[in-house]
Amino acid sequence: MAALIYTSLCSLDGYTADVHGNFDFAMPDEEVHRFANDLELRISTHLYGRRMYEVMTWWEATNDLSKMPDFVQEYATRWQAADKIVYSRTLTEAVGPRTRIERRFDVPTIKELKAASAHDISVSGPTLASHALRAGLVDEVSLLVFPVILGGGLHMFPDAVQSSLELTDERRFDSGVVYLSYRVLRH
Repeated sequence: MAALIYTSLCSLDGYTADVHGNFDFAMPDEEVHRFANDLELRISTHLYGRRMYEVMTWWEATNDLSKMPDFVQEYATRWQAADKIVYSRTLTEAVGPRTRIERRFDVPTIKELKAASAHDISVSGPTLASHALRAGLVDEVSLLVFPVILGGGLHMFPDAVQSSLELTDERRFDSGVVYLSYRVLRH
């Protein structure tokens, strides 16, 4: 059975974007990027809401990866090889292959996907992740915390959802970024 992992890049105060919707504070350097590339090896399917998918389509739409550094090419190749499920009421067409659009987040369908998948599943974007967290579907939380305080913006966790977590992995990078991985404890 696959784990459903909420994956996020965030500020120290827990925001994925600032008050203007910008997330340029979370641009990984080569060391962090290579680490994220390795994390991608676990993932066979990405779950996205429309906005997060539109951000991530850069990896699909980039025409000439050969001009990019090798670690960027590596991530693009791994991301393109994974399946993507996009939850959107307005999106009519996927940008690339291996992508399907669903109109609503359906808990029984996600449970079936977890049971059938040989590799883990990533849910990204705080809006979609909030549905998975509220439904008790998230098994792990994987964070890259950037050394910046935003003071407001798009919070990475929904209000009124409590979960006990157990730290399972951590790593500090020269840039001050910290990787934290938690297992969600079931009571």
